[in-house]
Amino acid sequence: MSLSRRADPYRAAGYEKNPHRELRRALRRRWHNRSMPRRCLALVAFVLLALAVPGAAVPAAGASAATSRVAALSFVAIDAATGRVLAARGASARRPIASLTKVMTALTVIERGNLQGRVVATPAATNVEPYREGLVAGRAYTRETLLWSALLASGNDSATALAIDVGGGSLAGFYALANAKAKALGMTSTTYASASGLDDMRNLSTALDQAVLARVALQNPTFAKVVSTRTHWTKWAAPTRAKLWVNHNKMLGTTPGTYGVKTGWTTKAGGCLVVAVRRGDRSMIAVVLASPSIWSDMAALLDVAFNRLG
Repeated sequence: MSLSRRADPYRAAGYEKNPHRELRRALRRRWHNRSMPRRCLALVAFVLLALAVPGAAVPAAGASAATSRVAALSFVAIDAATGRVLAARGASARRPIASLTKVMTALTVIERGNLQGRVVATPAATNVEPYREGLVAGRAYTRETLLWSALLASGNDSATALAIDVGGGSLAGFYALANAKAKALGMTSTTYASASGLDDMRNLSTALDQAVLARVALQNPTFAKVVSTRTHWTKWAAPTRAKLWVNHNKMLGTTPGTYGVKTGWTTKAGGCLVVAVRRGDRSMIAVVLASPSIWSDMAALLDVAFNRLG
């Protein structure tokens, strides 16, 4: 019994020879016809090209596999010293940022100064929901007190009271200041339309822009001191007398080297987190947005970024 040959699709299509096979043969002939020195030069050039192309080296593939463990829709990690991006995905996608908004609110207030000056809480501030500090309309609070509340306890009424004050009596005035600051910092994909982050429709930014902002804000000693503090006591009006604020950023107590900065969450924004972490003489600023698990996502992202930093 004779066995029929498998039909050649290239002959069936009108080719006399398989063009892919002929190309491989031609390349082999050209290679073997080269002199030995030319072969060596070609090999060296190929290796150098592979090393020069981003992602071509084997370690990059491993790092890419590691970042796949980060479930956040957007993330970025930058070298705190230089601003160089070390790991990213969806870093330029505009998203709601929840209470990360308070980083800009706080920085704007701090740069204005006179933190011992008093702010009278307005109904527009005291009526915000949820996560209120419990400010009383008409009562005066120092800017410093409201600053600690906004950054550690994420008090939305405190952030709003500060924004109205620094905005000259209106939130619109604050939005103008915040957006001008963002533009000056090169945060080209950011629009501030909230002091607290409760507006998920218009108050939008990106992971990369928030990393840029955090890097600048941490250069301010007052901001850096507040966001690196785990707990803070303050005097309060009767009958409360005193309050203890615990920083929502639990990495300050669980991850050695953490020195900031802010957590955030809304239903639409999902989990949001920006942190600053130091390992040895290297520091990293990292951001995750729209994360189902900010703590595990951030741990995975930091490992990848520090490995790339070397």
